[in-house]
Amino acid sequence: MIRSLRSLFVFTLLLIGCKKSVLEPVPEWAYPTNPTLPPGQTPPPLSPGPFQVAGSTRTYMRAQITDLFAPPDWRPDDHPAMPEVVAHGRKPEVRACGYCHLPTGNGRPENARLAGLRVPYFVAQMNAFRDGSRKSHVAGRAPTINMGLTAKAIQDAEIMDAAQYFAQLTPRSFVRIVETSTVPKSTIAGWLFKFDKQAGTEPLGQRILEGPEDFEQFELRDPSTPYIAYVPEGSLALGKRLAETWPNGSEPPSCATCHGPGHKGKDDVPSLAGLSPTAIVRQLYDFKAGMRNGGKSADMKEIVKYMTNADMVALAAYIGSLQP
Repeated sequence: MIRSLRSLFVFTLLLIGCKKSVLEPVPEWAYPTNPTLPPGQTPPPLSPGPFQVAGSTRTYMRAQITDLFAPPDWRPDDHPAMPEVVAHGRKPEVRACGYCHLPTGNGRPENARLAGLRVPYFVAQMNAFRDGSRKSHVAGRAPTINMGLTAKAIQDAEIMDAAQYFAQLTPRSFVRIVETSTVPKSTIAGWLFKFDKQAGTEPLGQRILEGPEDFEQFELRDPSTPYIAYVPEGSLALGKRLAETWPNGSEPPSCATCHGPGHKGKDDVPSLAGLSPTAIVRQLYDFKAGMRNGGKSADMKEIVKYMTNADMVALAAYIGSLQP
């Protein structure tokens, strides 16, 4: 497997030399979408609660945990006081930022980490969602749909309140990267993969499968939920090489040139270290597919122009393994 990945790297460099850019089929595994139930079928009933999580004295009911305008805040001492737009949003369309991205701003694999983002970058991305210049290549995913609806309804003052709040937070990573050739069988739930270690295994192939190590903890929206991302064998070494040398012989010579030492951000360019690897793949593919525009997207498009899906897998695995 490692030898084949090295051969793939050499082949990629040859492609770069030939200046050929081909958009490969969308990596569906990076855009997991909850399946729809057949007509007439209803989901099994869920416990209404009450629920608690380790390390918290708070108790929530199911209806509170799923409230888009009042997200559970299991450990309020772990972050500053949230502004109204983060804690509650504004009905009917401005969903609380803290619901999807959590009060700590570290988000989950189905969305993005906001903690530590520079204010200018945050504002620019909200405007891109608002005017439609930033989209997802795969339609029908609730996280992306809700983000677009919120961006169109949010006010400039609310954007600034959220930007300043998240900028002061410390980015953290809760993902564990595991190189392997086989993975536990899984289903898609909660816009990511739910692993069932009792159901046997299957080949991983050239994919990254990411999901919570404790699905119940994930469902309770606990910011300290640990995640595991299975990546192909040899990905970390290849990804490190790509991060330090891509694109071959041109400028900028590495990801750190724009994203800073350790890929921890520089000026108004965001930190990459420790991000969800599947989220990284989605952004790389969206850049290449022309779904992200405005700002410095032109620079990123030049970077991803000759990347294959396999390059994105390796790079995302390595970047995701770093500490922010």
